Amino acid sequence: MIQYIDEFLTNDEYKFVVDYCMKSPYYYGEVDDENLPPTGMTHEVEKNISIYNLFEEKTRPYVSDNQTLYRMYVNCFAPGENPYYHTDGKTGITFLFYVNTSYHINDGGETHFFMGKDEAQIILPIPNRLCYFDANILHRATSFKNKHRFTLAIKYK
Repeated sequence: MIQYIDEFLTNDEYKFVVDYCMKSPYYYGEVDDENLPPTGMTHEVEKNISIYNLFEEKTRPYVSDNQTLYRMYVNCFAPGENPYYHTDGKTGITFLFYVNTSYHINDGGETHFFMGKDEAQIILPIPNRLCYFDANILHRATSFKNKHRFTLAIKYK
């Protein structure tokens, strides 16, 4: 299951999220799989601050009652970075919210999903788009060619 919702937030909410992501401190080295080297930079979103509460409220209707939000963070990839394929767990739902303020097809920055032997699916990083999928689907980010790529990740298990 891979789905997405465009215009997920109101314009004011979206501007708030963009501002938060652009002004937050980041650290190097997200490790999505212990067998792979670290890539990109991340910023952990702390519980009970307004952005955390906003996304918990807005994503809750898309998960079952027994699932728990266990991590929220912002990924930041510099132009030319080449992240690895990985899964986010054996069970659960991952949400990716695209924070970039513009998109053109030649920018890059897509999320690639490996669906099996001969099949892949690509989700474009349209601003204010929320993508969600089963955490066990093999996927990876791609970087933009000429700007940093910011994506808010929300993970339930």
